[in-house]
Amino acid sequence: MDYRPLRIRKMDFLHKEFYWNTVGEWLIALAVILGSVLLGKLVFWFISNVVKKLTAKTETNLDDIIIDMVEEPLSFAIALLGIWYGLDSLHLPDAGHVWINRIYYLLIIFNVAWLINRVIDAVIEEYLVPIIEKSESDLDDQLLPVLRKGIHAAVWIMAVIVGLNNAGYDVGALIAGLGIGGLALALAAQDTVANLFGGITIFVDQPFTINDHIKISSYEGNIEEVGIRSTRLRTFEGRLVTIPNKVFAESAIENVSAEPSRRVIQMLGLTYNTTPEKMKEALTILAGVHEKFSVHLEEKHLELFDSFGDFALKLKFVFYIKKGEDIFQIDSKIKMEILERFNAAGLEFAFPTQTIHATVEK
Repeated sequence: MDYRPLRIRKMDFLHKEFYWNTVGEWLIALAVILGSVLLGKLVFWFISNVVKKLTAKTETNLDDIIIDMVEEPLSFAIALLGIWYGLDSLHLPDAGHVWINRIYYLLIIFNVAWLINRVIDAVIEEYLVPIIEKSESDLDDQLLPVLRKGIHAAVWIMAVIVGLNNAGYDVGALIAGLGIGGLALALAAQDTVANLFGGITIFVDQPFTINDHIKISSYEGNIEEVGIRSTRLRTFEGRLVTIPNKVFAESAIENVSAEPSRRVIQMLGLTYNTTPEKMKEALTILAGVHEKFSVHLEEKHLELFDSFGDFALKLKFVFYIKKGEDIFQIDSKIKMEILERFNAAGLEFAFPTQTIHATVEK
């Protein structure tokens, strides 16, 4: 049994070596790491509860935006610095220190790229989006998401290149090595290239813009977002459909929103016992219905005796609902008006009937 004082025994335990370091050195490194994480959280709390209140009193919003975007990357950077310092202070093999430094440089560079993208996003939302919303053109609404994604991609690509270079990799040799598999990559990326060209075609030809109602293949709905690779369409069932841009380059697109007015063809069938005078009255009624709703309709319209059908005398009523009107409501009101006026005039709608003449043999 060890009869030495407890303090001396604790000191002996702290000096025991464990994976190239004493227990005390491991505990110091752990304390530094935990302290840096706590310091990062403290800085985050200080910025959120103190600094933001000070910047809120200023006239400009730019400082509020910058502080809001900086707080998380700054807190992460403090924690990351403490973790690196705690691990780097340990006595590890040379290969261990090399890998710790490489990972640290990569994380720092990615943290800076994250910060830059956050600030760019905030500035775009605060200053660029309000300007675009006031403009009458829809082209800038389509280009903004593409511009934002392009900036993000450029920042991350630069971060990867700088990070790999600082980590000790020969970026030039890596890029040159990609040329060996260039042909295979090009073959594998055929669809991606086709989608990119399809996106360019949409921006140049502009067969539709944001919020347009379109029909393509078996889909119908409103355009929500146009990207370089794909376009998002919200169907009337509320589902979001992502369509590759090459489909738009290869398919016929019906832009319903581009119609100057909505043509409605209404076929009506009256019974065969309807007299010519009643048929003329029916045509007059249809003209009167158009006049009643003329504020919602184009001037051009057509009422005519169309044909002798199998079961009815057919009338055709053609009218055009103006652009911007509630098409379904106007169409419904016109049909209801026709029904009321025809019933009041004693005009009977026909339905399929069949008369059978039987011959009795003697």
